[in-house]
Amino acid sequence: MKKIQFLYSILFLSIIMGGKAQAQDWPNLSKYQEENAQLQPVAPGEKRIVFMGDSITEFWSTIDSEYFTGKPYLNRGISGQTTPQMLIRFRADVIDLKPSAVVILAGINDIAGNTGPVTLQMITNNIVSMVELAHVNQIKVILCSVLPAYDFPWKPNQNPAQKVVDLNKMIKKYAEAKGILYLDYFSAMRDERDGLKSAYSGDGVHPNKLGYQVMAPLAEKAIKEVLVEK
Repeated sequence: MKKIQFLYSILFLSIIMGGKAQAQDWPNLSKYQEENAQLQPVAPGEKRIVFMGDSITEFWSTIDSEYFTGKPYLNRGISGQTTPQMLIRFRADVIDLKPSAVVILAGINDIAGNTGPVTLQMITNNIVSMVELAHVNQIKVILCSVLPAYDFPWKPNQNPAQKVVDLNKMIKKYAEAKGILYLDYFSAMRDERDGLKSAYSGDGVHPNKLGYQVMAPLAEKAIKEVLVEK
C-alpha cells in the first residue's frame, strides 16, 4: 500500500514539475531550438528569409509545402501564439538565424485573447518592437496584414472582423510612416463580411491549400521587392 502511494506521489510530482517546466517556456523557445542549432551558416549570396508568425505561418509548410521547397526560407510559426510570445523568441528564431529579411504575420491570436485581454495599440507596439529589433540587426522587414476572420471556432462570438480591419489600418499606417513594405493579404482574401472567403479556408481562420496559393505570389512579390531595397 505504501509502495503504491509512493508511486502515485512520484507520478503526481512528475506531472507538476513537467507542467511547471512547460509553463516556464511560455514563448515556446524550445520548439525550434534544435533545428536552429543545426542550421548551417548563411552561404555567400544566400538571401535567407524567416517567416515569423502563428499557426497561419506554421501550417503553411505542411499544407502547401511546395512553396518552401528549394528556397532559403525558414518557417518559424508557432500555433496559437500572440505577439508578446513572438517578441520574446524574436532573437532566437529570427535575429540569430542571420536572415536578409523577416516576414512578420501576427496579431489574430491577440485579438482572440489567447494570452489575455489586450488593446490594438498593445498588439501594434509588440509588432513595432519586433521591427525595431530587426532593423537594428540589419534585417529587412515585410509587415503583413492580419488575415480576415469573422469568427473564431475555438472562441465563438468574439466578433473579430472589425478589430482585424482596425489593426490592419494601424499596421499599415506604421509601415508607411517608416518606409516598411506592407504585404496586404487581407484585401485578396476577404469576403463581403470582412471574413475569410470560404473557398480559402475550412474554419474561417486558417487558410487551406488554395488560400496559401493566393498568399504565395503576394509574398514572393514582397520578398523580391524588399531584397532589392538599399
